[in-house]
Amino acid sequence: MSATPSRSYYLWNIGCQMNKADAWRLADALHQRGYRQIRAPDQAELMILNTCVVRQSAEDKVLGRLLSLKPYASEKGRDLLVMGCFVDDPQALRERYPFVAGFFAPSDLDGVLRHVDRRGNAQPSNTAESFSGRVAEMVPLSYGCDHHCTYCLVQLRRGAQRSRSIAEIRADCADLVARGAREITLLGQNVDAYGQDLPDATDLADVLEAVHEIPELVRIRFLTSHPRDLSLRLIETAARLPKVCESWELPVQSGDDLVLKRMGRGYTAEHYRELVEAIRTAMPQAAINTDMIVGFPGETLEQYERSLAMVRDLRFNAVHIAPYSERPGTAATVWEDDISSVEKELRYSEMDQLQTAIATERSAAFVDQEVEVLAETRQKGRWRGRTRGNQIVFFESREHCLGKLVRLRITWAGPWSMVGEFAGLIDSPSSAP
Repeated sequence: MSATPSRSYYLWNIGCQMNKADAWRLADALHQRGYRQIRAPDQAELMILNTCVVRQSAEDKVLGRLLSLKPYASEKGRDLLVMGCFVDDPQALRERYPFVAGFFAPSDLDGVLRHVDRRGNAQPSNTAESFSGRVAEMVPLSYGCDHHCTYCLVQLRRGAQRSRSIAEIRADCADLVARGAREITLLGQNVDAYGQDLPDATDLADVLEAVHEIPELVRIRFLTSHPRDLSLRLIETAARLPKVCESWELPVQSGDDLVLKRMGRGYTAEHYRELVEAIRTAMPQAAINTDMIVGFPGETLEQYERSLAMVRDLRFNAVHIAPYSERPGTAATVWEDDISSVEKELRYSEMDQLQTAIATERSAAFVDQEVEVLAETRQKGRWRGRTRGNQIVFFESREHCLGKLVRLRITWAGPWSMVGEFAGLIDSPSSAP
């Protein structure tokens, strides 16, 4: 048995931005209890897995990591905790994995912390106020989803949408800004539907207005949007508020109407194209990312080519492509998963090559241009930050740039990141790329 540092924890995270936000908040709460994060699970008193099962590949990784920790979880004084979308039936999981000390539903941070507190080994930290140190933070504005996309487990695992109040969201954002955050990303499985479950007529545009008023906050982002619920009011509000970045995550999933109908998405390809046009009209510098599923049950070659044409026509900044993966319990399982893995891989590769070429061309247009970047971290002697359009940029400077807006002249651009030359600090945000 390895020596176990007192009040230490290992946290493994996989999945969506909501999972990442949960992991960050859990780490902050553990720090406040005097726990120290370490990278070696065999040295940790607490081992926590924050899981995802959106695709079979993610579930396979979760199972691999879970079983790899079994020898350590069996040692006295150590607890293995599992949370996230892997946890659908805690009782059944306890019977199957008796070496796990606790299973917790997605975003059930309170449950995890109650377990930790019952261990009785907490020691409040004197540095809790300054722990996070993150320039770019994430704040959930809702949990769950009311849509029933036929391929998706989110509604089954995270439940119906539960929106937080604007006052609560704004208070969380203000607290993070007071601790050093300069950018806030507002999160939801479907941010555009925010407020539909609340008694008053509140929507995401109202949240943006409220958060925009926080002094010292310089940037606001939000994700993920749903074409079914995205309104012109939201587009107009985002374009009007200078702190809101010109960056959109707007998953389309397919460019074919019949496939979209079978997916249960609730819109047509033409409606999606109109939304993209509306965004680019209101925000000419907008960077738009999307998601595509290839090889959905019954997807013909012609239908796939409509998705490919949409990528070619709309020239997204990024496309997150996924071969269809059957998920037990979803409505799509009534159809045969009839596209071979070889064909799925061919479609994936063709679309990926197309998007890489588009992203390369888009990035090349920034060379010799000046951009506004928020410096977020320093890595291997270089600063790392993002443009308002969410492009990653690396640069060198002797200035202390952490948390500051800087002006950079782009000297090199690849499809997924760029390099810039420091051109000075910026006093206030602009509407630059």
